[in-house]
Amino acid sequence: MATIEMIGVRKTFGTTVALDDLHLRVESGELVCLLGPSGCGKTTALRLLAGFEQPDAGRILVDGEDVTRVSPRHRRFGMVFQDYSLFPNLTGRQNIAFGLKIRRKGAAETAATVDRLLAVTRLEKHADKYPHQMSGGQRQRVALARAIATEPRLLLLDEPLSALDAQVREHLRDEIRRLQLEVGVTTVLVTHDQHEAMAVADRVAVMRDGLLEQIDPPRALYSRPASAFVAGFVGTVNRLRAQRAADGSWTVLGAPVEVADGAGRTAVSGTGVGAGSAAASSSSNDAGTQAAAVAHDLDVLPAPRAVVRPEQLQLAPAPAGAAPVARLVALSFLGAFTRAVVEHPTEGLLTADVLGTGADRLRVGDPVTIGVRPGAGAVVLQ
Repeated sequence: MATIEMIGVRKTFGTTVALDDLHLRVESGELVCLLGPSGCGKTTALRLLAGFEQPDAGRILVDGEDVTRVSPRHRRFGMVFQDYSLFPNLTGRQNIAFGLKIRRKGAAETAATVDRLLAVTRLEKHADKYPHQMSGGQRQRVALARAIATEPRLLLLDEPLSALDAQVREHLRDEIRRLQLEVGVTTVLVTHDQHEAMAVADRVAVMRDGLLEQIDPPRALYSRPASAFVAGFVGTVNRLRAQRAADGSWTVLGAPVEVADGAGRTAVSGTGVGAGSAAASSSSNDAGTQAAAVAHDLDVLPAPRAVVRPEQLQLAPAPAGAAPVARLVALSFLGAFTRAVVEHPTEGLLTADVLGTGADRLRVGDPVTIGVRPGAGAVVLQ
């Protein structure tokens, strides 16, 4: 296991800036996902870590050792590519043993290591199959076993699940996490799939246009996004008009809400700091200063809109005889919850999640009331 650091890393391709002053630290034994849309720089960052590209500026450290100019073969990193890159003329067992033989490990040591990894990856029954005789999931596990057989200081995974169907991908996503925890190897995984990143990572680094927007544990990333981009990229969001009253309080859809700035600071009615903020345990003076900073940050936003997640909204059938507030246009049963699409007269189409049997009272085409759920947590303004 090793601690990895990228310090002030910059990489350009012609006039295109792929990475701009990237600072990233991955702790020993940690799994960090680089998440972002195409062209955000996540794959470039992975290639720089692997040594396939050289940065224009900045340094890459492994346990404090500068490896920026060290060749890939001397970095002792393992890597799994999108297509797994298995040797088609070798069996699963032989593929796993390949790196050990290159390093001239003894036959007994090699056999013991391969047998252990076959057991860990649950491939004992498929060890003597060739890649074309294996399923996509089995090939992926062979590639993982081969990558960790040489006890790499860092494991790099380049969208290893992208070629698999949804059901297999979900199963193997959990397998990757189990294997990573069992082996304890420091891991960086690149993906554009938010669900994959949130499910397996200790921390998720969201990237955009070569910049690191936010890096946090999945729960913090989801509940306290640092920007509207992060909020919109990680999960589904509604963007609703936010109104501020003379007393400094904020309302969305007529209901009072907590609002947070991009640093995760929270102001309740413009006068306090919420329990979820970084300063919740600060002194009262610090809290007051921070709340004032939040109020100032939010004041300068022109016609702000609140980023509200579907689970923060609540629906109910409109009372008989009441003026219709909105109209239900679609219901999608998704197992643990039902996703509703509502047409609001001023906000347009909104998405709300209804838990349990709450959707049984709803009918497509009926008028409904919609509002922010009490205690739903802070919303981010943009």
